[in-house]
Amino acid sequence: MKRRPWRIDLVVGARPNFMKVAPLYHELARRPAKFELRLVHTGQHYDALMSDIFLEELGLPAPHVHLGVGSGLQGEQTARVLTSYERVLLDARPDWVVVVGDVNSTLACALAAVKLAPPVRVAHVEAGLRSGDRTMPEEINRLVVDSIADLLLTPSPDADANLRREGVPARRIHRVGNVMIDSLKRLLPSAARSDVRARLGLEGPYVLATLHRPSNVDDAGALEAIVRALERLAERLPVVFPAHPRTQARLAGELAARGPRASGVRIVDPLGYIDFLRLQRDARLVLTDSGGVQEETTVLGVPCLTLRPNTERGITVTRGTNRLVGGNAEAILRAAFAALDRPPRRRAPIPLWDGRAAQRVAVLLAKLWSAGA
Repeated sequence: MKRRPWRIDLVVGARPNFMKVAPLYHELARRPAKFELRLVHTGQHYDALMSDIFLEELGLPAPHVHLGVGSGLQGEQTARVLTSYERVLLDARPDWVVVVGDVNSTLACALAAVKLAPPVRVAHVEAGLRSGDRTMPEEINRLVVDSIADLLLTPSPDADANLRREGVPARRIHRVGNVMIDSLKRLLPSAARSDVRARLGLEGPYVLATLHRPSNVDDAGALEAIVRALERLAERLPVVFPAHPRTQARLAGELAARGPRASGVRIVDPLGYIDFLRLQRDARLVLTDSGGVQEETTVLGVPCLTLRPNTERGITVTRGTNRLVGGNAEAILRAAFAALDRPPRRRAPIPLWDGRAAQRVAVLLAKLWSAGA
């Protein structure tokens, strides 16, 4: 008897999830005899314009399900996603739920799936990453999701080691590589054609900055130190800072509070993925607190300073271009000037960060389907 395809939900919650889910969607969609796909957008981060740009650039369809949960406190947001997605599962039960990364939607949708009776199987893409900092909500999300998921799809050897140390059975761990790099490699030619530098008037070298974590943006002392460092850097090279409206308001207030002198820090509106990829590719230096940017700059060979005391992407420090500098202004400046004063070094590619991670996920799931697992 002919077997039916597995029904698979692919969950996106925050903007970086789009870049991780897109290659999975395309690879699984190439196997319609084995998989039927449903794209579920929780709405944890939702900006109509930005979501439309990401969907278009990444070749994704409009989400089949949109929960529209919006922002809120950690517990409130997690609860809204969990209860909303549980109703979706009860109405149309999939065979697998695929979650990516470490945002609240990742945790909530995994919990909703495994708490059904009988449970729905969960695959976690980007499993095994650990910062060792349990004050970060994302770290708690990672730990819980990895403890309940059926398949743990890891990007790197350190992630495998973390899971083994936590007692996860080897049969559940599969190293597939970094799916975000799949999107980077596929869209890099498009990024090379972007006119974003002309639109922003960036003719020469520049520094690119991103900031979004509450520990940096919501803490007045931390933000003041970072702004002081960026202003000093801007005396040497232009600093371009794409920021979302909430971050823009806080930055504008901090810059205004620092007096009437003109700042060389250029705060611009959020950018689509292709434009931002072009800015990363061409930057002389990137300062960030984003995990994904640490990975992308490593592949692009661009020096990166992470404005955090720790990172869950440890391989970007040991094998890549990333350096942890924390939030002290003088430490940021010392590291930034040192990076600008030396030419970037060529690094050996990280194994499996090759643009084919999603293909490996699809092959694994197809084998399980064929085996009736």
